[in-house]
Amino acid sequence: MRTTSGWMSTDGTTALRRVRIERRDLRDDDLAVRVDYCGVCHSDLHRIGGLLGEGPLVPGHEFTGTVTAVGAAVTAFSVGDRVAVGTIVDSCGVCEMCRIGQENFCYEGPVSTYGGTGRADGAKTQGGYSREYVLRDRFAYHLPDGLDQAGAAPLMCAGISVWEPLRAAGIASGSRVAVAGLGGLGHLAVKLAAALGAEVTVLSRTPGKAGDAHKLGAADTLNTGDDQQVQRARGRFDLILDTIPVAHDLSPLLHMAALDGTLSLLGYPLEQPVQILHLARGRKKLTSSGTGGRRHTAELLDFCAGHGITADVEVLPSARVQEALDRLGRGDVRYRFVLDLSDLDRPDLDRPAHS
Repeated sequence: MRTTSGWMSTDGTTALRRVRIERRDLRDDDLAVRVDYCGVCHSDLHRIGGLLGEGPLVPGHEFTGTVTAVGAAVTAFSVGDRVAVGTIVDSCGVCEMCRIGQENFCYEGPVSTYGGTGRADGAKTQGGYSREYVLRDRFAYHLPDGLDQAGAAPLMCAGISVWEPLRAAGIASGSRVAVAGLGGLGHLAVKLAAALGAEVTVLSRTPGKAGDAHKLGAADTLNTGDDQQVQRARGRFDLILDTIPVAHDLSPLLHMAALDGTLSLLGYPLEQPVQILHLARGRKKLTSSGTGGRRHTAELLDFCAGHGITADVEVLPSARVQEALDRLGRGDVRYRFVLDLSDLDRPDLDRPAHS
C-alpha cells in the first residue's frame, strides 16, 4: 500500500486532523495524482456533519494535480501531466447510463471520490483533502493549459453541477436564465450561462450583490424579497438554476418560470415541499441533477478553456481547512474556497487542522 497525508474528520466537527491515510498500489489502469489544489464544497460541510451517517472521512471531490505514476496499461496519461478529478472515480462501465457517458447515474451506483465503496476491493474511498490520490485513468481529465489549477478545481463539482442542466435545457443565445443563489455553484452558473449566450438574471435577497452579478456576466438582478419584482417576473425565465443550499419556498421560483420552463434544484438535495398546481400552471418542469458524467465533464473543461472561465476562488493553505469550512458555513466566501495541499509535505503530522 501507498501512504500519504490528509485532513480527516473523526468527530463530526470541522476540526479536521492531519493523519496518515493509505492509498492502494497502482492497478494496471490506475493513475497516482499529487493533489495540488482541492475545492471546498458545501456538501463537504454537510457530510462532515453526518448527513449520510458516515464515520471518519477525508472530504474533497473537486481537485487538480499532477500525475506522478501510471499503471502498466495506461496510455492516455504520462507522468507530469496536469489533471483534474471530480466527484466520481469509478462506475460499472456497462449499464445504459455508463454507455452514454452519464456515469454519474450508473445503475449499479457510481463510486464517489470520498465516502464511497471501491468496486474491486470494497475499501472506503478517501477524498482530495490529501496529498495523493489513486484512481482509474478514465475518471481523470487532462487539464487544459489555459486553465489555472486553483481556479479550475471547482469546475469539477460546482461547474459540472450547473453545466449538465444548462446543456439538458438547450440553453443558447436568446435563452433567459435565472440563477438563485450567488455562491460556489451560482457564480459559475452565471458565467457559463452568459458564455452560452443566455440573458442571465441573478435572484437574490441581497441587493448588494448586483455589482458582483454584473461583473460575472449577469444582465440583471432581481430582489426576491420584493413581492412586486417577483410578480413582474411572472413567466419570465426558460430555466431557473436553484443553487440555494438550504430548504426554502419554491413557489416564487416556479411563478417566474416560463411556459414549459424548468426549475432545476441543485443546492439542496433533501426533501422540500412543492405544490403541483404551481407546475400545472404553465406545464412547468421541476428537475435536478447530480454532478456530471465523463462526456459532459470533458466538454465543460474544453468550453471553459475556450472562454477563459474558472471559479473565483480564495486559496488557503490546507492547514486552514477549519477556517474555510467555518466561514463557508457562515456564507463568508466569494465564491469558492480552494485548499493548497503543498503544506502537507511538512512532517508535522499531528498538528490540528485549525492551528
